[in-house]
Amino acid sequence: MKKIAIVTGGGSGLGLAIAEKFIQNNIHTIIVGRDEKKLGTAQQKLGHLCEAISCDLSDLSSIPTLVNSIVEKHGSVDILVNNAGINMKKEFTEVTDQEFQNILLTNVTAVFSLSREVVKCMLEKQIKGSIINISSMASQYGIPKVIAYTASKSAIEGMTRAMAVDLSPRGIRVNCIAPGFIATDMSAKALNNDPERKNKVLGRTPMGELGQPSDIGDAAVFLASDAAKYITGVVLPVDGGNSIGF
Repeated sequence: MKKIAIVTGGGSGLGLAIAEKFIQNNIHTIIVGRDEKKLGTAQQKLGHLCEAISCDLSDLSSIPTLVNSIVEKHGSVDILVNNAGINMKKEFTEVTDQEFQNILLTNVTAVFSLSREVVKCMLEKQIKGSIINISSMASQYGIPKVIAYTASKSAIEGMTRAMAVDLSPRGIRVNCIAPGFIATDMSAKALNNDPERKNKVLGRTPMGELGQPSDIGDAAVFLASDAAKYITGVVLPVDGGNSIGF
């Protein structure tokens, strides 16, 4: 039977790369995001195994309805990738309480809420499920001017371990990918405008180059597959060695 996956933030960047790899592996993939135009373009690119649903996950009340509609249509959900996230670069002292809360709402609370609803369905249908959270190098070490994002990604790694301990006895594996510096449109723009930062990134990456979005997609396919059936609660850096580089 064909597996069903949900990938949040699936319209662009790493989410799109993950969805693409899932589809290449014959997994019916539902991409969820806020930007209908981006989702539509992604769906056209990915073909008939891709379905797009527009939803603002920071509106927590919409999440049960979203999951129920997917389960009603497809019978179950086998894989959930919590990739949607927002970032903000700002001096520590200038970050407002509301800005901090907004990032935690999207990057942490919505991840918990969506995971809870999907897990309810997996348990009810006795699915051997896989949940993959997406973290960041910001949780591995200190990066300036991203305090709220760093807090949120550190929370994601702790939640991954707690979820794995709660859910693995019931047949649901939970893992996390911590991408290094990946050549997406967003990072390319940031690094190309800041040669000093780009040199710093490459200088401490033993492999000496940025990763490709497909590298994250390949890691997600592995963690979601039976090849990883005895792996749970891990945070896997996919970073060319950046987190251990000197």
